[in-house]
Amino acid sequence: MSTEHGWRFDAAAAPHRLLPSVRARSTVSAVLVVGLGLTLAGGLIFYVLQRSLIGGLNRAADARVSEVAGQLELIGEGDLDTQLKKEQNQRDGQWVQVLRGDAVVSASTWDSDQGPITGLRPQVGQTIREEAGLLKILDTTRPFLVVTRGVDYDGNTDTIIVATFYSGQRDTVLKMLLVLGVSFPLLLAALGALVWVMLGRALRPVEEIRARVARVDERDLDDRVPVPPTRDEIARLAVTMNEMLDRLQAAQKAQRQFVSDASHELRSPLATLSATLEVVDSDVSGRAWAELRPVLQNETERMGVLVQNLLLLARADDQGLKIVSVEVDLDDLVMEEARRLRSSSSLEVPLSVVPVRILGDPYKLGQVLRNLVDNATRYAQSTVALTVTTAGTTALIMVDDDGPGIAPGDRDRVFERFVRLDESRDRASGGAGLGLPIVREVVRGHHGDIAVGVSPYGGARFQVQLPITIDQAAGLLPGETGEIPVLGS
Repeated sequence: MSTEHGWRFDAAAAPHRLLPSVRARSTVSAVLVVGLGLTLAGGLIFYVLQRSLIGGLNRAADARVSEVAGQLELIGEGDLDTQLKKEQNQRDGQWVQVLRGDAVVSASTWDSDQGPITGLRPQVGQTIREEAGLLKILDTTRPFLVVTRGVDYDGNTDTIIVATFYSGQRDTVLKMLLVLGVSFPLLLAALGALVWVMLGRALRPVEEIRARVARVDERDLDDRVPVPPTRDEIARLAVTMNEMLDRLQAAQKAQRQFVSDASHELRSPLATLSATLEVVDSDVSGRAWAELRPVLQNETERMGVLVQNLLLLARADDQGLKIVSVEVDLDDLVMEEARRLRSSSSLEVPLSVVPVRILGDPYKLGQVLRNLVDNATRYAQSTVALTVTTAGTTALIMVDDDGPGIAPGDRDRVFERFVRLDESRDRASGGAGLGLPIVREVVRGHHGDIAVGVSPYGGARFQVQLPITIDQAAGLLPGETGEIPVLGS
């Protein structure tokens, strides 16, 4: 969250009940999902068990029908009635009726005036049964299953009816449902408690991370969140949070250093301007103004360049450089810079170019060359060499000098802002330390790269690599292989 004095984490403003609500929602979701699964599993168990039990009853009824049909053919209807009543005590759970025609009960397992127990009338040799529905075994209004078969007896069609009671099977199913009805809620309660405890343990490191981050502000970026010893997502979250804090701390340090360096760079010309104005004010003759006017103009121009460079870098940090892409002849830019350097200095300026055309911003690319040449001129003893060549689809610009060179450990630092490798140099020779950072930002804005190495002249070589996005027939210099040359160490 931004404040008047900077920024800070405002994690403390986040709802402190976030984790318990996540924990509760996760627990409820787990219980609901498992409960749905158990319900489906219970329904499947009930269906399979009922189908199995009723299937067994049907097979027993089919066997009984076949047995009665054999007895009817063997002993006839009269003796069959006596035989069925005699066997009833041994076959509890089944009723048998033999119908003559459609309604006359000729034989039965019990003494009763009750008529036929079903209206099913199959043809001779046909078996018809009352199929059980989904909840048939729980139907108390019709507590039996019926299997019927038509048989031929003395030229007439008799119907054998076997009704099988399933009270025992119903008791088995009811006990199973009772066990499921009691065990499922207990299982869900145990599952909910287990998930609640496990989620609490799993989210405890997240709460510790949140609490630690809540204490972080702009005055204390050294604190880091605890990293649990596990190798899971929470450990990676903690590592990511620490890496983010490292980046924020580095950005804060860079921001403070940037403000400090910019203030230091502006303080010197402002002090010069203030002192000069005091001298001019105290001189009533007016001669001091004529003598000190160039000093004021020089310091004012220097401040203007410094402010312009600061704005350019600030825009690059905020939203990137705005690159206006047009066709640019790099060889023309380099030759123009070579003419400028030859006319403004006594240095030798060897030049080696091949025609190279790319898409880019000519003004910003010219600024890159100007900054690199000014940097080389500042340290060169007698020579600054400029080269333009190609390597495959890459354009190369090389600026060499015969100065003291740059140590390997400083070749990355020279692109940092306000860095001057020789702090003992005066400001006129050392600059503000923004030229090379601007060069790197512009080159990267063109999707290129820049590196520092050793020059063949003994000093430093700055090598800019830019992609060639325009078809062209650019030849290589004699001896070139088309490969990007490796900078020396």
